[in-house]
Amino acid sequence: MSEKPISPLRQRMLEDMSLRGFTPDTQRDYIRAVKKLAAFLGRSPDTATAEDLRAFQLHLTATGVQPPTINGTVTVLRFFFKVTLDRPETTRHLVFVYEPRKLPRVLSPEEVLRLLEAAPGPKHKAALSVAYGAGLRAMEVVALKVCDIDSKRMMLRVEQGKGRKSLPSRRRGIALPCCRRSYWSCYATGGASPTRRYGCSRAAIASPQ
Repeated sequence: MSEKPISPLRQRMLEDMSLRGFTPDTQRDYIRAVKKLAAFLGRSPDTATAEDLRAFQLHLTATGVQPPTINGTVTVLRFFFKVTLDRPETTRHLVFVYEPRKLPRVLSPEEVLRLLEAAPGPKHKAALSVAYGAGLRAMEVVALKVCDIDSKRMMLRVEQGKGRKSLPSRRRGIALPCCRRSYWSCYATGGASPTRRYGCSRAAIASPQ
């Protein structure tokens, strides 16, 4: 079965996003938002007027769409009309919605301990410890490599995190010792040097048991 051809409009938008280094996931989200506008209009999105976009945002609000999603959609439409269509004035009625910020629930030391003890093995315990102790996202944890561990300074180097930014994590605690123990228990039990066998490989938390 042949793939459905991409319209010139979508191709143009994909090129605009690629030029700016948007990740594939971000590109899919942007295309999805523009498709929702087209479904609302019942016609091509490039025919939308400023009043159409205002009506679309009112529709999102009336149907219970949450502020983060609405704000994301506004960002997409501003990009689509300003960059791809070169019609920035069309988005003049779009507004960002205030997002009330809620304080996160902080776990007690006992709750953190129970969470870590519930991990099925050293690899998973290390992953949870690093995520919680260093404040890393899941994608940042699984991308860690052995050479990212700086034991002397008790730091982890995060390569290409959210927004593809690299940064050092200076948060101390149980994360690094647990990560080291997991690495040696998973790789060094055979007696061979893990650095010789695997070099700067992914840490044990990201490898199969």
